[in-house]
Amino acid sequence: MVGPMAHSRARPNPADGKAPVRRAAATVGVLLLLIGVLGFVPGITSGMHDLRFAGHGSGAYLFGVFQVSVLHNLVYLAFGVAGLVLARTVAGARTFLIGGGAVYLVLWLYGLAVDQDTGANVLPVNDADGWLHLGLGVGMIALGVLTGRPRP
Repeated sequence: MVGPMAHSRARPNPADGKAPVRRAAATVGVLLLLIGVLGFVPGITSGMHDLRFAGHGSGAYLFGVFQVSVLHNLVYLAFGVAGLVLARTVAGARTFLIGGGAVYLVLWLYGLAVDQDTGANVLPVNDADGWLHLGLGVGMIALGVLTGRPRP
C-alpha cells in the first residue's frame, strides 16, 4: 500500500506517538477520575443527603447502583491521578495498570469477605461494587500485560 495511509498504519500511534500502554493507563486514569467526581454529583449519585465519609451507613448510590461514600470517591480520584501521573512513562503506565489492577482484585476479595452490614465495610462496597472492582482488576491487568509487551 502506498500513500499516507500506509505510513500511518506503520506507526504505533499515528495521533500522538505514545506507546499503547501509556494511552491505556491515561484512559483508565481519566475513567477513574470521572467515577470519583460523579460520586459527588447530585442527580447522578442518588441519596446525596445520606452520603457519609466512610462506612456501610452511607446511603448514596452512584447511578443508583454502586454504593459510595466520600472515602470511596476519594480512592477513585487518587487512583485516577496516579494513572495520569504514571502514564508519563512506559514503565510507570505498566506498573499502574498491573499494580492497580491487583489492588482492585484485592478490593473485590474484600467485598466478598466483609459483611456488608457491619462497621468493617468502611469503603462501603455492595455487590455491584464487587462486580465493578472485579472488572476493573481483570481489565487493568489485561491492558497492562497486552499493551505493555515490547513490539517484535
